[in-house]
Amino acid sequence: MRILLVDDEPELTAPLSRVLQQEGYSVDIAQTGQTGLNLAQTEPYDLLILDWMLPELSGVEICQQLRQQGHNTPVLFLTAKDTLDDRVQGLDAGANDYLIKPFELRELLARVRAQLRTNSPNIEPTAPSNLLKVEDLELDSMNQVAHRNGKAIELSEKETRLLTYLMQHPAQLLTHEQIQEFLWGGDRALASNVLAAQIRLLRRKIETKGSPTLIHTVYGKGYRFGNG
Repeated sequence: MRILLVDDEPELTAPLSRVLQQEGYSVDIAQTGQTGLNLAQTEPYDLLILDWMLPELSGVEICQQLRQQGHNTPVLFLTAKDTLDDRVQGLDAGANDYLIKPFELRELLARVRAQLRTNSPNIEPTAPSNLLKVEDLELDSMNQVAHRNGKAIELSEKETRLLTYLMQHPAQLLTHEQIQEFLWGGDRALASNVLAAQIRLLRRKIETKGSPTLIHTVYGKGYRFGNG
C-alpha cells in the first residue's frame, strides 16, 4: 500500500513516516502543496494524508483539484481546525476523514487502516445493478450521480457511499453507530458531528425546494430514509 504524506513540518513527517513504514506501508513525503498535488496526479497512491495549511497550495485546494479531475484516492486531513464549519468545508472539498492535531499515533494508524479497508477494491459492493431508486430519487452509484425531478446531482465518493447505504435500507432506522461503521470502519472513535456534517452535505444536494424530505433525523438515535 502506497501513502503520500504532505506536510511541511519535518518534526512530524519524519517520525510519522517511520511508523507507517514499520507497519508495512510505502511512504512518499512532500513538503509543499504543489509538489503534493503533482505527485498525487501522477502516482498511484492508496491514501493521501494532507496537512490543511501548506506552502503554495492548501490541503483543501489539493483535495478540490483532485476531485475535480476525477481522482478518488481517499484523503485524510491532519489539521488544527476543529470547528464544524471547518469540517464541513473539508468534507465538501472531498475529504474522507479528519484527525485533529495533536493526535496519538495509534489513532492515526487506526484511521489509516479504516480508510484502506473501506476503499479496498476487494470489499466494494458487487451487486448486479448499480442503480437504486427510492421514492423520486434515483442513484447511479458507479458513476456517482443521482437524479431527482429531472436534475442530475453530482456526488462525491463518500456521499455516494452514504446515499447507497441509506437507499438500501428505506424506511429503516439506521443508528449513528451503524452508519459510522459502514463509512469509516468500526475500530475507532468518530466525533458525532463528522457524521452530522456529512449528512448535512448530502441533504444540500438531494433535498430540492418543493420536494418531500427524504433524510429524516431521529433525534438521539440516527436517521431514516424515505417519505414514509
